[in-house]
Amino acid sequence: MHAMQYEFTLPADYRMDVIRERVARTGHLLDDWAGLGLKAYLMRERGVHGSPVNQYAPFYLWNTVEGMNSFLFAGAFQRPTDDFGRPPVRQWTGLAYEEGGAGSDARVAVRRRRTVPDGVPPAEVAAEAVRETERLAAEYGAVLAAAAVDTSRWELVHFSLHAHDAPKAEGEVFQVLHLSAPGRARLPRGRQW
Repeated sequence: MHAMQYEFTLPADYRMDVIRERVARTGHLLDDWAGLGLKAYLMRERGVHGSPVNQYAPFYLWNTVEGMNSFLFAGAFQRPTDDFGRPPVRQWTGLAYEEGGAGSDARVAVRRRRTVPDGVPPAEVAAEAVRETERLAAEYGAVLAAAAVDTSRWELVHFSLHAHDAPKAEGEVFQVLHLSAPGRARLPRGRQW
């Protein structure tokens, strides 16, 4: 499993209904993308859920590198870059994935990024990430939870989807506008090693 995210931070006075309408119009285009586990079309709106910014920030869990690369280099990624510019694309290697009990009706997502402290053995960090993923997935209203790491920066990311607006998870809260999940059932559960 590979995690990926890019962010378009928009002006404070940007009309976020433009993003809602865009996703309503085009979100279905990845509903059957080969190699995609899921794409959560995420948005933060200034003043909602404590967000200081307006932002469009889709988050992906990929089953295959080929699917991810096809998305990035075969044209689909060009549409948002034509409209908003080409952002840096963050990528993390999967550590853990768990399904929650709330099905597929995700309303909010929570993303928590943190740096792995120097001196802490990577095995401890990975084991804790697996436990946190299990805890997040077991919470009431959880749709799913995942953990991944970028070893070039030693950055850990926890990502979870929730069916209600008050998740018990720390991090930045995003509104979920659409969920494309053609390969969700094939995402490997549990720890990824």
